[in-house]
Amino acid sequence: MESGIQEKDGGVARYYRADVRENRPVSTEITGYAVSTFTYLFSLTGNPLYLESAGRAASFLKNEAWDPALEIFPFECAGSERLAYFFDCGIIIRGLLSLWRVAGATSLLDIAKQCGRSMATSFAAPDSEFHPILYLPDKRPFPRSDQWSRLPGCYQLKSGLAWHDLYKETGEVDYLNWYEAILAWSLRTHESFLPGADDDRVMDRLHAYCYFLEAILPRVDRPEVAATLTGGIEKVSRYLSEIGPRFARSDVYAQLLRLRLLAEAANVAPVDRLKASAEARILASFQDTDQSDPRIRGGFYFGKRGGQLQPHVNPVSTGFALQALVMWRQYLEGNLEFSTGALI
Repeated sequence: MESGIQEKDGGVARYYRADVRENRPVSTEITGYAVSTFTYLFSLTGNPLYLESAGRAASFLKNEAWDPALEIFPFECAGSERLAYFFDCGIIIRGLLSLWRVAGATSLLDIAKQCGRSMATSFAAPDSEFHPILYLPDKRPFPRSDQWSRLPGCYQLKSGLAWHDLYKETGEVDYLNWYEAILAWSLRTHESFLPGADDDRVMDRLHAYCYFLEAILPRVDRPEVAATLTGGIEKVSRYLSEIGPRFARSDVYAQLLRLRLLAEAANVAPVDRLKASAEARILASFQDTDQSDPRIRGGFYFGKRGGQLQPHVNPVSTGFALQALVMWRQYLEGNLEFSTGALI
């Protein structure tokens, strides 16, 4: 709230460049994550300032970003080339729903419902896939490449959680059917996602693969899904320990720690306390503790190369990390009452 990462209009910048003291452009996806983060912090503390910040971010999304004619959220509001991401739309929906549950603003639910239906139709591709990116306003598919975010993949299931959440809030069966369809497709295809790249680029795919594991949590009562979660945690842990000394992302440590805790809470797999403790300790090392600069104080850096922190203080990494460390503290205190729906 005090760092300046949230602009005056409520939009949230992609990250802060600490080396040049400059925010990157506002992103609708990051603003959606911020709504979820601020709402989560409000649920922990009851501090109305968090709710106010969440409301400003949601107002930006509703009044500045939302395109009611196209029923879609663009990647950025500025720039000559307008694009929309399947993934971003789902993250934004989940942010709006998190605030709607607390504040009860019907307009947020209405936009979330419209965007959820638009996701299912506008991004639809052959063979049960969803185009990751569209040109706007004509919604032509953006050219695909070997970069994971420009290809359909199991990571898109995290965005599909928006349909699961919309079904829980509305009872409309279409949303449930869309979630179940992308869940089935993701379970069929996820094995090919890792390593999927060479060298340190596997670290980026670990982040995306954790999205997939997070998004199967609502169905861990199914044996196939529980086995996938257990195997996925071990797979991510192994790659992270191999690649981490060269290149590490803070969000991967946070995502893995949350998954371990949620897996035990769901009675799927006990937490490996030795590994989880080490991951929590490493995760905490990404946080800036310099009290002299309010723009970075308390924030989490995106990554390290060879143990050296990179100068990007990232709002999403910060949201993931603070939630993971809070959950770890709660776990150590004997609390396993974690809600998948509250996952940032």
